[in-house]
Amino acid sequence: MTDTRIFRARVTRITDLTPSFRRFTVTGDDIHEYGDPGFDQRIKVVFPTPDVSLDAMPTGEDWYAEWRALSADARPPFRTYTTRAVRPGEVDIDMVAHEPEGPASAWIESAVVGDEILLIAPTVHSTGISYGIDFVPPAQTDEYLLVGDETAAPAIAVILEQLPREATGMVVLEVPHDEDIAYLPAHPGFRIHAAGRGSGSRHEHLERAVREHASALCPAGRGSEVEEVDIDHGLLWEVPRTAKGGAALKSAPLYAWIAGEASAVKSLRRHLVQDVGLDRRAVSFMGYWRLGRAEGS
Repeated sequence: MTDTRIFRARVTRITDLTPSFRRFTVTGDDIHEYGDPGFDQRIKVVFPTPDVSLDAMPTGEDWYAEWRALSADARPPFRTYTTRAVRPGEVDIDMVAHEPEGPASAWIESAVVGDEILLIAPTVHSTGISYGIDFVPPAQTDEYLLVGDETAAPAIAVILEQLPREATGMVVLEVPHDEDIAYLPAHPGFRIHAAGRGSGSRHEHLERAVREHASALCPAGRGSEVEEVDIDHGLLWEVPRTAKGGAALKSAPLYAWIAGEASAVKSLRRHLVQDVGLDRRAVSFMGYWRLGRAEGS
């Protein structure tokens, strides 16, 4: 089981990579203990607010239950991010910058060097399977399909950097602005279908590009019935695994990883499995966020 702990970290550099992606490089007295299992490793970032300090965050093993037991106005807010890079003495976390709509986006907008956050992340002593990694393809995968909006872009970037050069597949990405497309690293085996949303409708590019291009990757097959998830009351999150934590299949002609806003993820997963006929055991789908709903609520 992967061990996690809470790290207190301070910002040492802030880098605007594109109009929407801001990189926070952090360090800390014990940051050398920070682990990086790789790929789309999820971590929690706890933010201070003008009314609630980081010291209010429970730090015990059952921190989440203790956090839930606090009154709403006494809870330090947290959000989920992807470890972008780990180097000796420092960690990079890329966040989406936009008009402040809540405590996380307000912190991203106003943070300066020296500000502090808490990171709930694996340690270098972690062993076994990390269930914070949702990119779990079969050992033998012919093609990969990576789909997401801007909240999934850091995870897609790490996956592209860590896949072997001989891997092949496709990325479908929707970001706020055309200039944000440059955020993605290049991979010689992947075709990139990325577009800025601009003033257009959210998810429009994702829906159109997946329907237009994904079928070329999918083997001919019969569609499967998809169990619908009520995204207003349930968690849209499924990563097919075996009991040992690996992929559900030993091999697959295509493995799809879909993440982002829940309603788009739900629609795209239904299309790939039900309409195209992709084996549902070869699809990982994660509703990272829901329009109008804060994480942890």
